[in-house]
Amino acid sequence: MLSSAHHADVVIVGAGVSGLAAAHHLIAAGVSVAILEAADGPGGRMATDRTAEGFRLDRIGQLLNTSYPELDRTPGLEDLVLRPFAHGALVHTEDGKQLRAGALTPVRALAGRSLDQARLGAALGRLAALPVERVLARPERTAAAALRARGAMLLRPLLATLLCDPQLGTSSRVADLALRRFARGRLAVPEGGAAALPELLAAGLPAGTVLTGVRVRSVSVNVVTTEDHGAFRCRAVLLATGARAAADLLPGLRVPAFHEMTVLHHAAPGVLPSDGSLLLDGDPRWPVAHTAVMSAVDPTRAPAGRSLVTTTVLGPPPPLRTVASRLARLHDTSTRDWELLAVHHTPEAVPAMPPPYDLRRPVRVVAGLYVCGDHRDSNTVQGALQSARRATAAVLRDFGIPVPAPAQPLPAAA
Repeated sequence: MLSSAHHADVVIVGAGVSGLAAAHHLIAAGVSVAILEAADGPGGRMATDRTAEGFRLDRIGQLLNTSYPELDRTPGLEDLVLRPFAHGALVHTEDGKQLRAGALTPVRALAGRSLDQARLGAALGRLAALPVERVLARPERTAAAALRARGAMLLRPLLATLLCDPQLGTSSRVADLALRRFARGRLAVPEGGAAALPELLAAGLPAGTVLTGVRVRSVSVNVVTTEDHGAFRCRAVLLATGARAAADLLPGLRVPAFHEMTVLHHAAPGVLPSDGSLLLDGDPRWPVAHTAVMSAVDPTRAPAGRSLVTTTVLGPPPPLRTVASRLARLHDTSTRDWELLAVHHTPEAVPAMPPPYDLRRPVRVVAGLYVCGDHRDSNTVQGALQSARRATAAVLRDFGIPVPAPAQPLPAAA
């Protein structure tokens, strides 16, 4: 006979952001939960390494936005502190100009740059003012094709950063929603590193909810079988893993293509001058997508008297000397004394979202079997959290439990 430790109303497979958020929603509705995680700790891809010197190094360079509604709707994130970048983003264009991208931010255009600056601001301003329904009614094509048709190629480096997609093969509707959200909020990172977000979620759950080091072998509607920890009986199973792991357990699920990402961290002596801007490289001849003096945005990420520069490449690791050369230009300083702390390459960093793309991919497989994650909505933290809310709402409906209304109607994820 199985012990009570091997039974819960819902067994969640995966302790990433989606699984942890789903647990909070279910527990708030009076449903008992067990989360099974194969790794040694929760968090999934939102991981932060801590060095002996006191640097905090994120493994994936995915950015948050202060306008993400799910950050306010998800129980357990009340104490999350976001550190926003300076308004907009500073784009270094292919012809050597510097433009501040941010439709709702006053900009002092420099001589010779005002026309491009005005075009950039106008394009973002139009999207910021559009209702979501109007955005979703636009013809769908690739983001690159939409930019060419609109004569808005100045937005290319910004979109590549927001979508983690250097070729802009993403659905134009998803791209427009991402630009709209960018224009209405501010890009930001969690204080203390990306891992601070899942750590908050995990800490807010009842003791014993998250079971780590548990590798799942198979799932059905009322039992989860593990390799070394026996069977967990339940009323429902929620897969909250990445897309590939979910498809391994449920072969009918489609595995999307992915975008790869490389994050490089450099330590610089002293405190580098910075206004906390995110610097975007618009010159395709160089590998850098975006870079920032991260310690100027979030001082907890570097020890006193040192600077942390975090750089994201949307692709495989490039030659380090090439990166150093480009960073010297982007940051307008010598990089000779910089120390490379880490290079993190993630081949399957985020799911791709090519057209036609459904921002509401099904989360209910059958009664008793559900799936959530950034592969069910958009490939952002907002999408991961929103998919968790949708999946738990489906569970509660099948259990006959009233579904709590969100603070406001759910918009399309971006």
